[in-house]
Amino acid sequence: MSARFGGAFRRTVTARMGMDNRGRARHFFGMSMDADALIVGGGLNGPAMALALACAGMRVTVLDAAALDAATAAAFDGRAYNLGLGSQRFLKVAGVWGAVADAAQPVTRVALEDARPGAGPTPALAHFDHAELDEGPVSVILEDRVLRPALLAAAAAHPGVTLRGGADVIATRQGPGAAEAEVAGGETLRAPLLIACDGRESPVARRAGIRRVGWGYDQTGLVSAIEHEADHAGVARQRFLPGGPFAVLPLPGGHRSSLVWTERTAEAARIHALPDAAYLVELEARLGGALGAVSLAGRRWRYPLKLSVADAWAKPRLALAGDAAHAVHPIAGQGLNLGLRDAAALAEVLAEARRRGEDIGAEQVLERYVRWRRFDGVSMALGMDAVNRLFSNDDPGLRLLRDAGLALAGRLAPARRFFMREAAGVSGDVPRMLRGLPV
Repeated sequence: MSARFGGAFRRTVTARMGMDNRGRARHFFGMSMDADALIVGGGLNGPAMALALACAGMRVTVLDAAALDAATAAAFDGRAYNLGLGSQRFLKVAGVWGAVADAAQPVTRVALEDARPGAGPTPALAHFDHAELDEGPVSVILEDRVLRPALLAAAAAHPGVTLRGGADVIATRQGPGAAEAEVAGGETLRAPLLIACDGRESPVARRAGIRRVGWGYDQTGLVSAIEHEADHAGVARQRFLPGGPFAVLPLPGGHRSSLVWTERTAEAARIHALPDAAYLVELEARLGGALGAVSLAGRRWRYPLKLSVADAWAKPRLALAGDAAHAVHPIAGQGLNLGLRDAAALAEVLAEARRRGEDIGAEQVLERYVRWRRFDGVSMALGMDAVNRLFSNDDPGLRLLRDAGLALAGRLAPARRFFMREAAGVSGDVPRMLRGLPV
C-alpha cells in the first residue's frame, strides 16, 4: 500500500468513525459512543486498565456495582500485594507510583523453607538476594489500603477516565458496530470495546458464552497481619507446610508483616472460627519463631482457592483481563502482576491499532492481545498449580525431591537470577509500560 493511498484510507476510516482531532471516537458507523472502551469491574485491575488505556489517549468509562468510597477506606487490615519491578514501572507511567512509593516495603531477600507446624526455626533451603540484580529489589510489598485509593484517585483525576461507582451492570451485548453495557435503572452505554475486569467468576464473560477451565484445591487462604518483636529486615519468607504454602510478607516499619496462609479447607474453617488468642497459637506453630514474639494486627480474612482460566480471552468487541481471564494460586503473589501485564499489553495493542486506523474492537486486533498474553497467563497458572501440588503435602519422597531441587536452585547463580527476573516481570516480551516507557 502506498503512503499516499494509506493516508487517504486512514482519513476515510477516521471520518467514518467520527473521531475528533485527538483521535477519540464520537460515533462509530452512525452510532453514538459514550467512550472508546467500557471497563466492567472497579477493584484493582479495572482502574489500572483504565489508566493504561487513558495513557494511550483513549476515553474510558469504568463501571462497578460497589460505591467507590467504600473501596478507599484507609483502615489497616493486613491485605498486601507483592509488586514486581515491572509492575512498579507500570505504576510510574500510570501516574500512581508517586502516591505510594513512600509506603512500599522493598523485599531485600526471599527465603524458601520446607517446614512442619510446631517444628520451630527451619534453615532456608534457598535465598534470593536482590543485590544480584542490577535493577535493585525484585519486588516491593504494598498494602491494599494504600494501593487501592491511589489507583482510584489517579483514575478519577485523569481527564480520559470516568469512574461510575454504584453502576450495577445487568446486561452486556456485543454487536457488529458496538458493545453495550446496561446498568440497573435502564441506562445503556456504548463503546467500540468492552473489557471484563470483573473477577474470576466474570458475569461479562459468562454472558458472552465464554466457559472456564479450572478446579478447586480443597484449600482456603487465610490472610491476616502480625506485629512482631524482631525486625524483618525486608526478608520475605515462603514456608512450605503440609497444608499449603505460608507466606510472610514484610510491611513498612520493620515490625509488621502480612501473612498469606494456605490450609486445607476443613482445617482453615476450624482455625478461622477460633478466637484471636487460639488463632494466634495456631499461627505461631506455623511461623517458626523467626520473628520473635508476635501479636495479631488488623482483620482476619479467608477466601477459597482455585485455578480458573477462561477458554477464550477475547471475542469481537470484548476482551478479558486480570482474574476474569486467569485466576491463579497466590503461592508466588503473581495475580495482580499478571493483571497489570494484561493492562499494559492491551493498551499497547489498541494504541498501535488506532495509529493504523483500525477498529479497536475488531477480532483481528484483539487476537494480537490474546497471542501476546495467553501463553504467559496460562503458563503461570499451571506452573503455580504444579508448585502448590508439589509442596502442599508431607510425602517423604516428594519432600526429598523438592528440597534437593530448591537447594540446587539456590546454589546456582544463573538459576537464581532467572527466577528473580521472572518474578520481577522484566523477562520475555515485556509491554512498554512494564519497561517504564509511555504507550
